[in-house]
Amino acid sequence: MAKKRVLVIGAGASGLTAIKCCLDEGLEPVCFERSSYMGGLWHYTSEVEEGQACVMKSTVINTSKEMMCYSDFPIPAEFSIYMHNTQVDRYLNMYADEFGMKKYIQFNREVVSVKPSTSGKGKWDVVSKAKGSSNSDTQTYDALLVCTGHHANKNIPDFPGLDKFKGDVVHTHDFKDHHGYEDKRVLVIGIGNSGGDVTTELSRISSKVYLSTRSGAWIFNRVAEDGDPWDMRATTRFDKAKRKTLPWNMLQSFFIKNLNKKFDHAKYCLQPNFPPFSSHPTMNDELPNRIVIGSVVVKANVSRFTENGVEFEDGTKVDNIDKVVMATGYIFGFPFLDKSITEVKENKVNLFKYMFPPDDEHHTLAIIGCFQPLGAIMPLSEMQCRVATKVFKGEISLPDRSAMWEDIRNKQVTMAQRYKTSTRHTIQVDYVDFMDELAELIGCKPNLGKLVLTDPKLAFDVFFGPASPYQYRLHGPGAWKPARKYIQTQWERTYKPLTTRPCKANKAGSFGPMTIMVVLIIAFVAYFLAF
Repeated sequence: MAKKRVLVIGAGASGLTAIKCCLDEGLEPVCFERSSYMGGLWHYTSEVEEGQACVMKSTVINTSKEMMCYSDFPIPAEFSIYMHNTQVDRYLNMYADEFGMKKYIQFNREVVSVKPSTSGKGKWDVVSKAKGSSNSDTQTYDALLVCTGHHANKNIPDFPGLDKFKGDVVHTHDFKDHHGYEDKRVLVIGIGNSGGDVTTELSRISSKVYLSTRSGAWIFNRVAEDGDPWDMRATTRFDKAKRKTLPWNMLQSFFIKNLNKKFDHAKYCLQPNFPPFSSHPTMNDELPNRIVIGSVVVKANVSRFTENGVEFEDGTKVDNIDKVVMATGYIFGFPFLDKSITEVKENKVNLFKYMFPPDDEHHTLAIIGCFQPLGAIMPLSEMQCRVATKVFKGEISLPDRSAMWEDIRNKQVTMAQRYKTSTRHTIQVDYVDFMDELAELIGCKPNLGKLVLTDPKLAFDVFFGPASPYQYRLHGPGAWKPARKYIQTQWERTYKPLTTRPCKANKAGSFGPMTIMVVLIIAFVAYFLAF
């Protein structure tokens, strides 16, 4: 029997794991990548290309290496805890080389259109062409994995007077580095992660940087207590259990108090009128330092532009602005997909588990990575691909159409209740919750009950420790024998790059078996009460 041919659109972080998951399931992948390189936005290039996302030259990832790796391919221990984009790009190339993916990628080939095949049976007719060519080619595929991401099309607000402003205006999509901004007066609009990064970078070389924010933001640090990576501390099953059992208002008060320990957000004019986790977090360790020395000035939302300056909604004005950087986000979509398949309206899209069009009869098309996680995106994209390829292969079935629509609407209601209204908050997911949802579909969610009886030390690490991707290789399809070892050495691997000179550490006493068992019993009571 011939292998099913699966077209993977895009060779970025999601596209690469899509290729591997196809190979794992005995499917035949074909990957079209519109650029001349793999790695997607993590492959830095100094050239600006419309519709092609790319990091800035200085970009450092916001998730730690042990939390963002693919589940059966750990990032080298010697790599930085929070990696520069060049290390992320290198890791992706290592991943592709390790599993022989590159031979399946056709570079400089872009997809023009995707439609259900006239032959039926869930197949897809795909029109594609070589980049820059007018000649197209049509081929039929058994299934599709759309891995194009959602950071390509710029969202540029139409502020009054902007057309008359004589300074330079650029979106963060096109911002590469600080060159050309030396000794300039700069306005940055938007306080998301890109806006924060641009602001702190330019504040070292520009004469003054004004940061305009419509609503303020809670600023999270990569470095938490004891120097631990924030996401390894916060992304645990124990934390999930707390969120399910404790009153949300109590948790929010705790988070506010904890965030204000670093600096009082109200004193720095950053405090928003919504609680933490009602907006996507802004990760930035430098911003308060740049504000306190005066190189960054926080301002209200822009009201209008003048020829050489700007007025803000609080009535204040700043003149002699040389450059403006719009950190105003993106509008995502899939222009090559027929609207009968799925349609994006105001950054809202109806997809089961953020991947399957619910009205598709055969479920042979999945959109990968179309979500905004509180946590690392790469393991989630990998898990989506593990689910999708199992569905394509026929090993698992999805719920019926009405159940899928119910799941979609429930997620939309939950999101509207939690997040402030914004086109930025239409595809939010919590890392552990969403990983578990997907894992349950294919039977690879960690079996805590079994672990308590057979391996209590590992159970302790799985429940209280970071919910790293290796957890989803302990049981079920795709189980990977080294997963236990990597879970139990993840902290050692995390701090490996910091061991650059001999240094004695004060070691805390270890837990004995009885202590571990008592704590586990208490934790599991809380855990099961939460569900």
